[in-house]
Amino acid sequence: MQSEQTFPDRPASSFSLVLRVVLTSAGLYFGIIVAFLLGYQLFFLGRIFPHVSVAGVDVSGLTVAAANQKISDSVHFPETGKITINYGDQSWSATPNQLGFFLDPQSSAKAAYLVGREGSLPAMLAEQLGAWRYGRDVSIAIIYDERTAFQNLGHIASTIDFAPIEASITLNGTDVQVNSGQMGRQVDLYTTLATIGHQIQTLQDGTVNLVVMDMAPSIMDVSAQAATVNQLLSQPFSLTLPPNQPDQIGPWQFEPSMLAGMLEFTKVAQDDKLTIQIKINENGLRAYLANLSSNIALSPQNPRFIFNDTTKLLDLKTPAVIGRALNVEKTVQAVELAIATGQNSAELAFDFTDPPVTNQMTGAQLGITELIHEEVSYFTGSGAPRAQNIKTAGEKFLGLLVAPGETFSMGNALGDISLDNGYTEALIIYGNQTIKGVGGGVCQVSTTLFRTAFFSGFPILERHAHAYRVSYYELTAHGRDPSFAGLDATVYFPLVDLKFKNDSPYWLLMEVYVSLSRQTITWKFYSTNDGRSVQWHTTGPTDVVPAPADVFRENPELKKDEIKQVEWKAEGADITVNRTVMKNGSVYFEDSYYTQYEPWGAVCEYGPGTKPIPTTCP
Repeated sequence: MQSEQTFPDRPASSFSLVLRVVLTSAGLYFGIIVAFLLGYQLFFLGRIFPHVSVAGVDVSGLTVAAANQKISDSVHFPETGKITINYGDQSWSATPNQLGFFLDPQSSAKAAYLVGREGSLPAMLAEQLGAWRYGRDVSIAIIYDERTAFQNLGHIASTIDFAPIEASITLNGTDVQVNSGQMGRQVDLYTTLATIGHQIQTLQDGTVNLVVMDMAPSIMDVSAQAATVNQLLSQPFSLTLPPNQPDQIGPWQFEPSMLAGMLEFTKVAQDDKLTIQIKINENGLRAYLANLSSNIALSPQNPRFIFNDTTKLLDLKTPAVIGRALNVEKTVQAVELAIATGQNSAELAFDFTDPPVTNQMTGAQLGITELIHEEVSYFTGSGAPRAQNIKTAGEKFLGLLVAPGETFSMGNALGDISLDNGYTEALIIYGNQTIKGVGGGVCQVSTTLFRTAFFSGFPILERHAHAYRVSYYELTAHGRDPSFAGLDATVYFPLVDLKFKNDSPYWLLMEVYVSLSRQTITWKFYSTNDGRSVQWHTTGPTDVVPAPADVFRENPELKKDEIKQVEWKAEGADITVNRTVMKNGSVYFEDSYYTQYEPWGAVCEYGPGTKPIPTTCP
């Protein structure tokens, strides 16, 4: 039987032994490296690591202060370097210092010292190893003095820069002159200085091109506007009324020379661009329109009607006038639009106002349904001039309307009594004498109106009698009737007026007819009878004063032995007329009219050389 063989125990395996040797060696190696690194760090504590330079200046092993000094002693480029600046065929030379760039050795030394001392531990060790093996050159630090840089480079720019020239239009009288736009240029200081800075960082002399920007004017071309101005000044500029106006006056024109003085050229933004806009001086235009406005304004006027006695309807005689007032601001806008587009005319803008009565209104709507009173006066024996004036004045009132509650002024309705308005010279009472004057005979019209309002029962608010009794105003179809004395009325507007009030709830239509053949004036009131009637009584002439003796005077305009009576005698007298207005059987109101007539002497005139001088008027 074979017995088991036994072996003695080994102290350790060979693997374990090797492992121990390796670990021991590694630990020893690691310890040596750590000791080396620690020694390396301690050795260069406060000093720059090896193989580090600043702009080629070796500062290895130096303190920051020592490196600062070495850099200062070694680098003189900012003081001695030469930077040439070119633009076209021009060039300028300057040192970096003159261009505002200065050496900063302190910052450069600190930057060198920080090599291998920033970041994580592995990063710092890697940077130290890289510097050791390959070297590390740190860019030199430059101080940039912006004020010095801009001041010195600005001297160069001042010889290059020029502003762009805007296109413009000027006027020499009516001659249009075009000034074309021109490009400008400007040195780009920031970009140029950045380029210079890059060159200086190389610490080498070099050439830098000046960076210059083209500067376009905001407005380069105004030829279109110039053509518009030429069109505007080729003929007068006209202001016109809108169509369908009743008068169609105008146009009002600005001659080219006047318009040229009012034109203005203004820069405005259009489609994100500047352009020249042609305008007119608004203050001057407003002043012109303000003066014009009163001359072209129209007050709203009711239409005029004739009452058709057969149909009992209103027939239109004269259409209504729509009131208009010049709207200055809208007119200014219209003119500005025309000017801007080269049009030679613009339409005036108005605010329109309708009158209370329109052409389409009926008598039923207005309360004009019947004749409420008619009055006739006679001017038998009147000369042609007086008769003409009566007819001219009477026509002013034909078809005229008086509103309910309105105070009617004869003077306002009559208007200006002048030769231009169809009147002629005839005898009038002026002061204490009868003389020739424009409109003699108009008082025949006012007297007739007074009597029509009086007998219609309307309140009379203003009435003035003549200075003396005038025979015309007491005439009837059968001769003179003294009972009409005290029922006359004179008008000398605006000092003397005749006024009455339409105190009824209905409109009042007046119709006036003058017959030159019968020498009568007929005044009619159409409205609706509201139940009023008139009772009146006159005292007749009282306290009669005889007329003074006839007066004779020479008139150089008369011929020899020619005698002409210019005034007629009239007795003075006091007269009171009382009126009671009844309404539906009751007293509505009462009034009275007191008149004191002066005694009036006859006056006769004779031509030079008349013999014998007459003693009584014919």
